[in-house]
Amino acid sequence: MWFKTFMRRPFSSADTVLRRQLRVGRNAAPIVIGWPWALTDGSYACIVVNLSQSLCKRRRSAGLWHSRPMEYRQLGRSGLRVPELCFGCGTFGGSHEFFDAWGATSDVAEARKMVDICMEAGLNFFDTADVYSDGRSETVLGAAIQHLRREDVLISTKATFRLGTGANDVGSSRYHLIRSLEGSLKRLGTDYVDVYHMHEVDALTPVEETISTLDGFVREGKVRYIACSNYSGWQLMKALSVSERYGWSRFVAHQVYYSLVGRDYEWELMPLGADQDVGALIWSPLGWGRLTGKIRRETGIPKGSRLNSRLVVDMGPQVAEDYLYDVVDALEAVAKESGKTVPQVALNWLLRRPTVSSLIIGARNEQQLRQNLGAVGWSLSAEQVARLDAASERPVGYPYWHQRQFTERNPKLC
Repeated sequence: MWFKTFMRRPFSSADTVLRRQLRVGRNAAPIVIGWPWALTDGSYACIVVNLSQSLCKRRRSAGLWHSRPMEYRQLGRSGLRVPELCFGCGTFGGSHEFFDAWGATSDVAEARKMVDICMEAGLNFFDTADVYSDGRSETVLGAAIQHLRREDVLISTKATFRLGTGANDVGSSRYHLIRSLEGSLKRLGTDYVDVYHMHEVDALTPVEETISTLDGFVREGKVRYIACSNYSGWQLMKALSVSERYGWSRFVAHQVYYSLVGRDYEWELMPLGADQDVGALIWSPLGWGRLTGKIRRETGIPKGSRLNSRLVVDMGPQVAEDYLYDVVDALEAVAKESGKTVPQVALNWLLRRPTVSSLIIGARNEQQLRQNLGAVGWSLSAEQVARLDAASERPVGYPYWHQRQFTERNPKLC
């Protein structure tokens, strides 16, 4: 007999699996396992007694015990806590050149394996959209989580882009959003989504119509929280003011592009997020596939990279070649001295930035996923962050460069 305290942060469905699997030991020997209790730092602990060494090894090899705790963060001005990493399901159900370039996980069994790896690591947040592969991403995700308890999973999806050929099959109108949400719920196999995004600005639909429709979804229990994506500062502020004026649900998060080779988010959207308590969910945190560690100054873009697709390059953020290689050189130096990979360093840098609630990571396969999961549980030094800041610094536009000169009253957030 031996005694061990098991700790995990935060408590997740993997703990439920662990409790269930440990209740009967080898040869049906009785096992006592306590219900987890909360610690002051957000961890959970329980006591396992009479656990055989062989069973312990099997559980560890199965990935249920982890040395890298997943931090959970508040999502903007809400009571919802989300893991610092979120799995982006754009690779699920790939159906044409754009999504195939990112990866085409159309097999449900393969997708379920990826989901299970995430869950075991404490990542229970999954992001998709109705437009991803014309809805197939939602369908595959819905099937891949059916073996899990719905309350153990956080689902984020989006609407606004065209999905259909009709005149009203696009935008953030009441007509389109009602149809879009109904379709998403059906494909996902659930009766509610946790975070529902407006995927893009709809300049033709009145903001009041959009927000009142979303507020109705929340009141009906079909949506838990609402968010937006790719808004400019004034558009987000206008939506927040409409919510405040009428007492409607407000955007708690903003899904934005932000990376070491794309720091425009810091100019206006980050200060706005800090002031208005809007959490940032970061899409393409590896700079549209440029910071994977495979692109180097000496070798350029390798075969098989999604950046060989002109469609993918044209639809994504543009990055000057010399600037990219300067950042990659700095990343490689930090990665070498810290014993981490280039993408792990790039992701960890983002996790240290103000307003960031979660990074949306994607993966073509298990190896990429496990590597990205290694971005948490450690921190870059202040000196390493400063070097990466300097390598990726770019001139800012007006009026931001002018405001930054008045540091006495306009302090930088980062």
